Amino acid sequence: MISQWVQRVGSSIPRGFSRYFILEVLKKNPSTGKEIIDNATTQSGGRWKPSPGLIYPLLGRLLDENLIEETKDGKYQITKKGRLVVDDLETLNKIVKNQMDVMFRVGNVGKFVAMDLLERVTSIGNSLSSNVSNMTKEETGKYKKFLESELQKIEIAEKKRGKEIKVS
Repeated sequence: MISQWVQRVGSSIPRGFSRYFILEVLKKNPSTGKEIIDNATTQSGGRWKPSPGLIYPLLGRLLDENLIEETKDGKYQITKKGRLVVDDLETLNKIVKNQMDVMFRVGNVGKFVAMDLLERVTSIGNSLSSNVSNMTKEETGKYKKFLESELQKIEIAEKKRGKEIKVS
């Protein structure tokens, strides 16, 4: 009984992932909702098959936010604004990945810090992504600068810790 509940409620896909998955798919090629679902199923080796009840409302929100648009043939394609969002996420992802690589090399403490950082960045990212359509360009820029500066601080701290560990 509990396992059935976990299957219905739990998910191996983190909150907010589906939104970015759709943008990534559409960055490569215009697609229908069904093609997006099929793409997810194929890429995950059948482990994730998003339902139409997930994909189509997300497509509607992305349309409302002007991150995607519908083509004459019924497919969706990413807009210039959508590409900027994806590019910003890729930049942030590279910075976080570099930080995570360093922290995982530091051992168990580094892994704990890395997981905490990942959780915080994910939480901030989800909050920002759900409000990005309501933010001005200036507000979006401020948040981006803030996140970049915080990641740079972490990088500096990790470099210092790395030197301290080597000296010990």
